[in-house]
Amino acid sequence: MQTTWAYISNYCVYSAMAVFALSFIAHAFETAFAVRTPESSVSTEGNLLVKTLDYKRTEKTARIATALMILGFLLLLAGVIARGISAEHVPWGNMYEFSITGALAFTGAYLIALRKYDLRWLGLFISISALLTLGTAITLLYRDSAPLVPALQSTWLVIHVIAAIISGGVFLLANVVAGAYLYLERVEERGARPAWLQRVPSLEVLDQLSYRLVAFVFPLWTFSVIAGAIWAESAWGRYWGWDPKETWAFITWVAYAAYLHARVTVGWRGRRAAWLCIFAGSTFLFNYVYVNVWGTGKHTYSGL
Repeated sequence: MQTTWAYISNYCVYSAMAVFALSFIAHAFETAFAVRTPESSVSTEGNLLVKTLDYKRTEKTARIATALMILGFLLLLAGVIARGISAEHVPWGNMYEFSITGALAFTGAYLIALRKYDLRWLGLFISISALLTLGTAITLLYRDSAPLVPALQSTWLVIHVIAAIISGGVFLLANVVAGAYLYLERVEERGARPAWLQRVPSLEVLDQLSYRLVAFVFPLWTFSVIAGAIWAESAWGRYWGWDPKETWAFITWVAYAAYLHARVTVGWRGRRAAWLCIFAGSTFLFNYVYVNVWGTGKHTYSGL
């Protein structure tokens, strides 16, 4: 029975990858065919005519792309649940399981934010990021379901890891928005936006959105760090030992705290704030990738 559920999980993850690929193609089609080029590049008065975007022409494709993103999320959710059933524990025992759950949190954060903000322009980046994450998980990180090591056999695994994964998904979404801000600012310094970038919100909106995402999830990340310390005391008899993973989790907390402080107290906006946001996100990714795979210490659960 466990083997059956493991196969179901794998099929769901593969199917989610296929659907995310179709969503990426649909988003690319939407952007490419929304560009409306005048029949003549020069008007009768001799003025150059500028290409524009008409998203009404591709509205149906846009809806399909979003529907595919939702379907991919649901398939991935089913894959994560099936993986947990096959292993008879929450599916967070190795890097493969962390990665598929992280991709789930990342796409979930995007879909939730999409309900309030017009972020469909981010669909290209979200879908390709999910594809890369799942592809890496399947090809390089995959491990068969196995029992948890003794240190992970705790209720705190559920509490701590859920908080950390949700926080990571939102942090990475904020980083994508901050990256879009920096790229768009550079484009606007050279002149008017090209047609395919006209749909992206203004620099001010991107700046505010990145800040709101971080401010929203930072308390949850704080709780995650505290929960990890409580779990460490119950498992190893000490709250904090400056283990590499603990150290980098704290560095990430300090970096995002500095970002929020710089915005609220010092008044940082725009480019400086975006770079600080990306730096803070890079510490999270370093902890997730490098420390998990090549690091030493008590948090060596990658399974590699």
